[in-house]
Amino acid sequence: MSLNLNDKKAVVAEVSAKVANAQTIVVAEYRGIQVGHLTQLRANARTQGVYLRVLKNTLARRAVEGTAFADLASQMTGPLIYSISEDAVAAAKVINDFAKTNDKLVVKAGNFAGKSLDKAAVQALANIPSREVLLAQVVGMMQAPLAGFVRGLAALAAKKEAESTAA
Repeated sequence: MSLNLNDKKAVVAEVSAKVANAQTIVVAEYRGIQVGHLTQLRANARTQGVYLRVLKNTLARRAVEGTAFADLASQMTGPLIYSISEDAVAAAKVINDFAKTNDKLVVKAGNFAGKSLDKAAVQALANIPSREVLLAQVVGMMQAPLAGFVRGLAALAAKKEAESTAA
C-alpha cells in the first residue's frame, strides 16, 4: 500500500522528531524474517526505549537530511529496519542481541553521535554495559577504599578491645 503525500510528510516528521533526540541509529537488513520474530524484536525494542521502524529508504533519507546522521544515508539500500534511541547503546544492543539468535537479521551500519559505524563497530557499541551498570561500577569503585578503611578500623578496634580484656 503506497502512501499519499500527506502520509509521507507525517512519517518524515515523526521520524525526524525521533532523530532529533537520538544519539544512535542502527540499520539492519531484515529480509526473510518471520512476522512472529519481527513482533518479538519490536517488543524487545519497546521495553528498552528504542524506536524501531521499517521505512521506505527515501523517507528515512529525508528524515536524517541535515542532521548528524546524514552520513548514514549512503547505507540506506535494501529492505531495512531502523533502530533509533536516545540512549547511546540501546539501539545497537537490541539489534545485535536479536541478530545473535536470528541469522536473517543482518546488521548493516550505524551512526553514533555523528560518527559512522560499520558492522563491527555496532557490535562493539552493543557490548558496552548500560548506563545503570556503568554507574553501579563507578559507585563500587568509589566505595571500595572507604569500605577497606572501615574494615581496618573495625579490626583495630576489635584487637584493642581484646588486648584490654586480656590484661
